[in-house]
Amino acid sequence: GQIIGGYEAKPHSRPYMAYLRVEHDKKIFQCGGFLVKRKFVLTAAHCQGDNINVTLGAQNIKQQEPSQQVIPVRRQIPHPEFNQKTLKNDIMLLQLQDKGHRTKYVGLISLPPAQQRVDPKSRCSVAGWGQTSATNKQISETLQEADVVVMPRRKRGGPWRYYNATTMMCVGDPEEGRSPFQGDSGGPLVCGKEAQGIVSWGSKDGTPPAVYTRVSPFRPWIQETMDKV
Repeated sequence: GQIIGGYEAKPHSRPYMAYLRVEHDKKIFQCGGFLVKRKFVLTAAHCQGDNINVTLGAQNIKQQEPSQQVIPVRRQIPHPEFNQKTLKNDIMLLQLQDKGHRTKYVGLISLPPAQQRVDPKSRCSVAGWGQTSATNKQISETLQEADVVVMPRRKRGGPWRYYNATTMMCVGDPEEGRSPFQGDSGGPLVCGKEAQGIVSWGSKDGTPPAVYTRVSPFRPWIQETMDKV
């Protein structure tokens, strides 16, 4: 999705952000992601495609900024138990063809320890290049961000019947109206200095709360996968 109710991020204040250009069935769509190792980007499993190019160090994705590093994805590694229907285990590692060069524009973000929980009412932030409005299909050219609050699960029925608190987080206060939207999928939920969540899914009109994949339960899988590759 894209950030609704957000504002433009200070240029290069999030050096871990990755912009994903995904080709799938001869169509092109975008996702977000974040650099967790010089050769690995973490994103959502539903961002899989036939071909993915990752741009690091970007502020404006419509311009060829000198800070940008465009690197093709060598291997897409979705979680083996990802479920397309329920979006359970919506997490994927991307192995890049080349290492991202660390500069003042490109850097890593830390991941939380295994099974660490984020308390409801915690203030976190989300960022992406997605749509800024449910009515305007235009994506944002510049990186947008928003402060969001971790919520207890409230909604029931519909897609929420698949909500699983073990591996998912409910984030965004309906009264504040800030939420990721189309094009923001795969981007990080940053709490403190750690990526605690991954933008996964939400309501069709962009009304918060949205659902994020919790990162901490997958720490062992992330580490094992990177080590193996």
